[in-house]
Amino acid sequence: MIEPLLLTAARILTFEQQRALTNASGFFFERDKRLFLVTSRHVVIDEPSKHFPDRLEIELHIDPDNLARSTGFSIPLYRDSKSIWRQGLDTGGEIDVAAIEIERDALPDTTVYRAFTPEHLHRPPEQVEVGTALLVVGFPLGFHDALHHMPVVRHAVVASSFGLRFQGEGYFLTDARTHRGTSGAPVVMRVSEGEPMLGDLPWMLLGVHSARLDLGTRDLILDEALGLNCAWYADILQTLTER
Repeated sequence: MIEPLLLTAARILTFEQQRALTNASGFFFERDKRLFLVTSRHVVIDEPSKHFPDRLEIELHIDPDNLARSTGFSIPLYRDSKSIWRQGLDTGGEIDVAAIEIERDALPDTTVYRAFTPEHLHRPPEQVEVGTALLVVGFPLGFHDALHHMPVVRHAVVASSFGLRFQGEGYFLTDARTHRGTSGAPVVMRVSEGEPMLGDLPWMLLGVHSARLDLGTRDLILDEALGLNCAWYADILQTLTER
């Protein structure tokens, strides 16, 4: 039996025409029978680093009885010279989250995946304390179970006041060991299995991992990296997936 959480994540490769560019992480989100691939905005476009892919490719499981069978699925980022991903703004500026609607009819009939839904998003009355244990499900440096096409998870904890916009930005901090390629990974918290709406996916989707944080004043020889990361609040998906 494969844990459903592992089937929510997708390994992303970015391309400029046929030229491979970068590795990243993403996950599936479903709303009103519509399916989205969610990742970091800087995976689909990043002006400072001159990263301008024109398509993504994700790896799909296509046999529920044999997870070693997979296929690549290409997702264009532009149609008629216009970007097709959805991104958001708030009072702090651009939010580093992108959602791309996937045409379900284009997926192989036997595709095996799991998707988060609006029911998996954090609800305000539920408190998330500093130090709460989290998981980050992704593909650090592209590393994964290459035979079964599965992601790996890293332990994390909430490292800033959850619900408070850190430095006025729309994210909270996590304390975790992360690497390039983890951008776009879901940041989740285990919840009680007594939550019937969540079924066999008893995880609350708290955030979308974006990047490691560092200090420009850090002595690269004397000081270790902070080990802190920013995770954008996942409730932005309520806005990005509206009709």
